[in-house]
This record gives sequence, structure tokens and C-alpha cells, in this order.
Amino acid sequence: MSMKTLNQASDTQLIHAFQERNANDALEVLINRYKDKIFSSILFLVKDKYLAEDLFQDVFIKVIDTLKSNKYSEEGKFLPWALRISHNLCIDYFRKVKRTPPIKTSDNKDIFETINAVEESTETKLMTSQSHEKVRNMLNLLPEDQREVIVLRHFADLSFKEIAEITNSSINTALGRMRYGLINLRKLMLEKQIAL
Repeated sequence: MSMKTLNQASDTQLIHAFQERNANDALEVLINRYKDKIFSSILFLVKDKYLAEDLFQDVFIKVIDTLKSNKYSEEGKFLPWALRISHNLCIDYFRKVKRTPPIKTSDNKDIFETINAVEESTETKLMTSQSHEKVRNMLNLLPEDQREVIVLRHFADLSFKEIAEITNSSINTALGRMRYGLINLRKLMLEKQIAL
């Protein structure tokens, strides 16, 4: 396949080309297609560029090993699958250094069942109204679980169903974390006197 053909190929076609013909250029196109989203999601979780680069390398070593051994079975869902791997590697890292990210809300209550998904659309204006740099600084001040959902939703473009699968939580929990994360983000922006 020519590079132009590869660039137009679907994720599944690229994976099959790599698996069946050992086409490294197909793998390169696949990695380039998603590297920014995957790296950003890792960086937001670990907050350290050098550590994120190490974990990013580990993610793709695992991806390549899985594809080579023909154990990949997530047809048409490469990005959520790769993000799940990166999320798990980040969690493993936190466990190793005994800094597991918190999984409870600030008030320690399970009130996620009452969250309405429609509310998210009005809150997303926060994410588009600020520069990437300002949002990154604000996100770093949020609790780990809230930041993670916002990153997966807005920077990796995942659905709440996919986020729930990656974070091993219910959709309502993911929605709740998003809601509280955006509320806290708005408070932080107001405190820092950043115009909304």
C-alpha cells in the first residue's frame, strides 16, 4: 500500500496490514493517528512530561506485542482500547509508588444517579473558552478522578460509555465526575479571575 492509501485506511485495515504482512508503515500511520490524544491523556494523569513519555512508550510496546500475537479483538475500537492500556499503566505506576489516585468525590457521597447528561453540553463551553495552557493549569488542580474524566471526554473525544469502561466505573459515575470536575473548574477560573 502507498502512504496515501494507508493514511485513508481504517484502523482495522491498518491493524490487519500490520498483522498479516508485518507492514510497519501501517503501524506507523496508526500510531501517528492517535499519539497526541494518548500522550495528552497520560500527561494529564501523571503531570510529568518525562514520566508521560516513558509510559507512552510502554503503551505502544504493549500495543505492538498484542497486535503481533494476534490477541487484539477490539474491532473498530482501537483508540478506546489503547487508552484503556494507557490508563491501566498509569494506575499501575501510581500503585507502585503508593500514590493511587483517589476514586471518591470530595463529599464522599454517591449522588451520581441524579446527574443529567444534558447538563454537560452547557458546561463544555468552559473547555473551549480558554487557551489550552490555562485549562491545563486549572485541570492540574482538580481531584484525580474528575480530571481523568474531563481529559478522556474533551481531549480524547471518548463517549461516557467508553470512559466508564476505561475507568472501570458506571456511566452515571463518569457523568458525576465530569459534572463535579466542571463545577470545580468554573470555581477555580473565577478565583483566578479568568474570564469565562
